[in-house]
Amino acid sequence: EIFKRLKAAGDDPHRLSAILITHEHCDHVYGLATLAKKLKVPVFMTGATHHVWARAVREQKGERPDDSRLEVFESGRSFQVGDILVTPFTIPHDAADPVGFTFRAEGTKIGFATDLGYLPASVRDHLRGCDVLVMESNHDVEMLRGGPYPWSVKQRVMSRVGHLSNEALAEFFAGDYDGGAAYVVLAHLSEQNNHPEIARGAAE
Repeated sequence: EIFKRLKAAGDDPHRLSAILITHEHCDHVYGLATLAKKLKVPVFMTGATHHVWARAVREQKGERPDDSRLEVFESGRSFQVGDILVTPFTIPHDAADPVGFTFRAEGTKIGFATDLGYLPASVRDHLRGCDVLVMESNHDVEMLRGGPYPWSVKQRVMSRVGHLSNEALAEFFAGDYDGGAAYVVLAHLSEQNNHPEIARGAAE
C-alpha cells in the first residue's frame, strides 16, 4: 500500500532513507517489518515503542522481528536523517511512548502531530514557526457520539489520550496558533466519524 501510494504521488519508494515510527498501534506499524526488509533502511522508534512492537510481532508470528537496522531515539532529543534535523516530542496518546515530530532542512520547518487527545503547551511550543503543519483532525464530535462505535471506544477516542477532534483543532487555530504555516494538512480523519469537508470547514 505504501509503495502504491508513493508511486501514485510520483515518488520512488527506493529513494526513502529511513522509516520513523510515532507509536506502536497497529494502524501505524502494520507491514513495518516487510517494508523495512524490502527497503533495507534504518527504522527509528523509541525504546518503549520497540519493546511493545517486538513483543506483538513475537506473539503473532512466533519470531523476533529483525531489528538489525533499528535506531532508538528519545523524545526531546534531536537526531539527523541525511540533511534533515528531526526533533521528536511527547504527545498525549494511549500508547507506550507516543511522539510527534518536527523536521528542519534548508530553512524550512515541518510539524507533524497526529494521534493525540489534546494539545498541551509543550506540543503547541514545538509547532510554532512551522512552514508546513500536518495535524490530526480525527472526528466531528456529534458524528462520533451518534456513530456506530461502542460507547467504550467513543469514550477512548474523546479522552485526553485519544484523538483530536475537528473542534479541538479549530480552537487551537483560533487561539494559540501562530498562523505561520503556508500549508496545513488535516490528517488521520476518521472514515466513520468525519468528512473532509466538515474537517476543512472547522479548520478554516
